[in-house]
Amino acid sequence: AMAKATIALVEANVSLAEDVIAADEAIDQYQHALDAKVIDIMARQQPVAVDLRTLVASLRISADLERMGDFAHHVARIARMRYPERALSSELIAVVSDLGAASARICTKTAYILQTMDIEQALELERDDDEVDRLHKQLFRILLDEKNTLPIETAIDTTLIGRYYERFADHAVSVARRVYYLVTGEYASKE
Repeated sequence: AMAKATIALVEANVSLAEDVIAADEAIDQYQHALDAKVIDIMARQQPVAVDLRTLVASLRISADLERMGDFAHHVARIARMRYPERALSSELIAVVSDLGAASARICTKTAYILQTMDIEQALELERDDDEVDRLHKQLFRILLDEKNTLPIETAIDTTLIGRYYERFADHAVSVARRVYYLVTGEYASKE
């Protein structure tokens, strides 16, 4: 979803923005269905130990994934709101494109971690998040540059967009940490 939201933002593609916004509703419905199923299992079967840990982690992971969808939705809404203009000025497009690419890689890795329960990849995701943090700071440097003549609306949109990408990646890291906990029974240390 974030990859499509990035394209919608960079290219002022309102159709793609609408697709991302609609997909967020489906993500929300999946989360609600999963949460209801987990609560039903907990109530009926009273799981203990590893089973309980799996169910609780599933609830938290689904919440993180839902929030990731929300952040993609927020980026797409900015693209839609500014259409037919682009929400970004030319000097911001490269950094936001890089943020989108880094977020897409993180999302792909998160899906892999969930499918394989690979704890090495889960630990590595934290380092991948560092790239998003670096790009987020780079956006702020551009905005705070005294030579910056961006309109206020663009500066506000860019501030929000940077935050959405940064939080998107943070939720992916949370998913990876929960997978690590599921597999090992221990919490991954924060770097």
